[in-house]
Amino acid sequence: MKNFLIAKSRRLRSTPYTSRIEEQGVTAYTIYNHMLLPAAFGSIEESYHHLKEHVQIWDVAAERQVEISGKDSAKLVQLMTCRDLSKSKDGRCYYCPIIDDNAGLINDPVVLRINENKWWISIADTDVILFAKGLAIGNKFDVEITEPKVDIMAVQGPKSFKLMEKIFGEQITKLKFFGFDYFEFGGAKHLIAQSGWSKQGGYEVYVQNTEAGLKLYDHLFEIGKEFNVKPGCPNLIERIESGLLSHGNDMDNGDNPYECGFDKYINIDSDVIFLGKEKLKTIKSEGINKKLMGVKFDIEKISLTGSLDLTDDQNNIVGELRSACYSPHFKKVIGIAMMKKSHWNVDQKVKASINSDICSGKVCDLPFI
Repeated sequence: MKNFLIAKSRRLRSTPYTSRIEEQGVTAYTIYNHMLLPAAFGSIEESYHHLKEHVQIWDVAAERQVEISGKDSAKLVQLMTCRDLSKSKDGRCYYCPIIDDNAGLINDPVVLRINENKWWISIADTDVILFAKGLAIGNKFDVEITEPKVDIMAVQGPKSFKLMEKIFGEQITKLKFFGFDYFEFGGAKHLIAQSGWSKQGGYEVYVQNTEAGLKLYDHLFEIGKEFNVKPGCPNLIERIESGLLSHGNDMDNGDNPYECGFDKYINIDSDVIFLGKEKLKTIKSEGINKKLMGVKFDIEKISLTGSLDLTDDQNNIVGELRSACYSPHFKKVIGIAMMKKSHWNVDQKVKASINSDICSGKVCDLPFI
């Protein structure tokens, strides 16, 4: 596959860390929320092994925040998601599918409850701020909706806990998963959550003071040498093996939460009011006709830049491969596919045209690991 340069502009925003990661050897970008998101530092497979064994620092400032504040902020946040947030607590993160009136997925962010009247929606790659503003205007909610200056850096990998403890002390290791608190460094307080887009463990630092954040970024590398710290980014192999879904790749507005396996985040029996609630009740009653599953192929190479039809022995389309990679763990190609009901059972056979060959594969459960 031929690679092309990205032409930078004001529209494709850089991050405070861009100059640093370019000095550190970033080799590819993607565009995420109209920003540059690092996609590779050399070999993705080498980075995958390093992430699973050591610790990496990621520039994930493209993971933007939609701040909703004001007396009706809780109402608006709840209106957007099918997850019941009525018992949410300050200092906690919540994975919340955001849906429209037809139950189509708009986004799948992590929602941070700063307090009852202030929320951050840490978004995947869609313009949630416009959706939120439209709902607020239509419902005459008393809220303020902004994109605050927050530039996240992530510290990911099994050695991330020791590295962060070395800077912030034992207290940071007491954070529970999806919990957050404020920690001081460089004369500024930083909101730090135990979270991140990998299953290897770690933290996300929500940097608001850029100068202090850059000092922290540099300090992580200075003292992290004993932990074999390296720059990194969300890793395609690790995230597919772990079954971490990517909005816009594995799912989009044409899919609903039931089809994506988000059942535990759907609260249609609660009293809370949210868009698409009645539609979700109908979907649950009638059942779904497709859902996301894993697929394995006994081949060692794939380059997937769009969706790929999966067929049965009679060449009927039975699914759509949406993300795929070679897995060093399984020593074969694995992928995430939206499968029709007729072919979503484990071990059912499918075919696909990959690398100019007709390849056979099998359906499996998610996550792979």
